[in-house]
Amino acid sequence: MKFKLTKTERRWVLYDAGNSAFTLLATTIMPVYFNSLAGSQGISEVDYLAYWGYATTASTIIVACMAPLLGTVSDYPGWKKKLFSVSLLIGAIGCLGLGVMQSWIWFLLLFVLAKSAYSINLVFYDSMLTDVTTPARMSRISANGYAIGYIGSCIPFILALLLVLFYDSIGLSIQSAMMLAFLLVSVWWVTLTIPLWRTYRQKYAATPSSQPLTDSFARLSKIFSELKQNKKALFFLASFFFFIDGVYTIIDMATAYGTALGLNTESLLLALLVTQIVAFPAALIFGKLSSKFSSAKLILICIGAYFLIVLYAMGLRFEYQFWILAVSVGAFQGGVQSLSRSYFASIIPPEKSGEYFGIYDICGKGASILGTFSVSVVTQITNNASLGVGILAVMFVIGGGLFLQTMRQAPAADAPDLETAG
Repeated sequence: MKFKLTKTERRWVLYDAGNSAFTLLATTIMPVYFNSLAGSQGISEVDYLAYWGYATTASTIIVACMAPLLGTVSDYPGWKKKLFSVSLLIGAIGCLGLGVMQSWIWFLLLFVLAKSAYSINLVFYDSMLTDVTTPARMSRISANGYAIGYIGSCIPFILALLLVLFYDSIGLSIQSAMMLAFLLVSVWWVTLTIPLWRTYRQKYAATPSSQPLTDSFARLSKIFSELKQNKKALFFLASFFFFIDGVYTIIDMATAYGTALGLNTESLLLALLVTQIVAFPAALIFGKLSSKFSSAKLILICIGAYFLIVLYAMGLRFEYQFWILAVSVGAFQGGVQSLSRSYFASIIPPEKSGEYFGIYDICGKGASILGTFSVSVVTQITNNASLGVGILAVMFVIGGGLFLQTMRQAPAADAPDLETAG
């Protein structure tokens, strides 16, 4: 029987194509543009990579502090859509502003703001999964979201890339080309939000409160207490903290790493475009496999694959090796991201999805503080970017070990736990 998406599911999936455009821009053109700004103002290649890592780290600290509280507030009736809209506008306007920055310091500061808003926005978006579909369909819908995000984000990215690479041929300055590229991504992001924004309805919600912010602190404290009883969710979050840390650090710093090694900028950008294209069918394949095999076992396979990818990346010296790396990352990126999101959604109470996904985001994008900071510090201490990247292998070993413990735990009584069915 053919798997068909409902109208609500389609619009939720479509939004992934909108927000993913910002991710692709932030991991490809943004670091290259920052390298150009920093280099013109006397910043060395090693310091450039470190500063980019520190900026990403600062963003994740902000997200780690704010996401759990805002996720908890979003569980009150009507709040999820409001907070989703506000974080979207801050991120999109911040993205637009990056195109006009001329100072590397101000560029980094605005990047921190825009990336923080983007990451917090995903807390609300991810938690909507329990509202837009059923537990049995979560893995397939989550995988479709990532798949459409990968391929859909290529459209504005290719247009932005053409502007950046051929700005002189069409009579533009590099500054004008960058401004148009960032404008394009901002408009794309907001436009693909409209269908979801018009139709989304919050199905599961916490008991209404006259003081939602104050009461959220109490609810958030209670959630941490609940995690002591929900050992499956607790062990998963601990595992997720480490293995997704490595995944997001690779995504955030791949272009910066290749640039620091002196590889050709155009080839790096095209290779990362290939990552998106490969990730599209790969995410769909993992989603389909989740209906036949345990999602937990598929996640474990992805963790092992990423460990090998990091070892390969340490020996990267030539452009063709970066292309192999890009294809390898794409093959497992969508699988580990989509399956982790749906797996977590299947082991938590749906009416508390906002607060749980707020904690999930700490252990996800918020956790990359450890990865980006470690890569930056080791790179500066050793003056060797390859050794800096190598530290990520440890993250996958720890994450894999903790995930094995997750698989041994019984689910909480109020969670659907459909891990074996995806």
